Amino acid sequence: MKRLLAGISFALALGTAQAADIVDTAKSAGSFNTLVTAVQAAGLVDTLKGPGPYTVFAPTDEAFAKVPKDKLDALLKDKAALTKVLTYHVVPGKVMAKDVKAGPVKTVEGSSLTVKVNGGTVMVDNAKVVKTDVVADNGVIHVIDTVLMPK
Repeated sequence: MKRLLAGISFALALGTAQAADIVDTAKSAGSFNTLVTAVQAAGLVDTLKGPGPYTVFAPTDEAFAKVPKDKLDALLKDKAALTKVLTYHVVPGKVMAKDVKAGPVKTVEGSSLTVKVNGGTVMVDNAKVVKTDVVADNGVIHVIDTVLMPK
C-alpha cells in the first residue's frame, strides 16, 4: 500500500502542467530525497538547474538504501568521489526512451555506461530502468533501481 501511494504521488507530481528543471522535478517526485541530498552535497544543484539538456539515470531512495550505510555516509562526505558517482548518472543531451540504443554511452563523468536492451527491459550497467521519460524543462529523467558506480 505504501509503495502504491508513493507511486501515485510520484505520478501526480510528474503530471503538473508547468515543467520544472531536473532538480525541482526530482524534489517534487518525493522518491529521490537521497539523490537530491547527494546533488546538494556535491555542489551540483546549479549545474542540474542549468540549460542542459541532460539525461539523468536517477536512482530512487530504495536504490540508495541498497548501498551499505557506512559506504553511503562516507560517499556523502567525500565531495570528489560523490561528484564522480553522480556525474556518472548523467548523459549530455536529452535522450528519450524511444531513442535509446544498446551500447556504450559517454557520461558527464567521462567514462561510459553500458546500455542493454532486452525486449521491453532496459539495463544501464547493472541497474534496471523502471520508469522512463520523466520530462523536465532542461532534460529528461529515467528512473533506475540501483546506484551506478563508475568503474
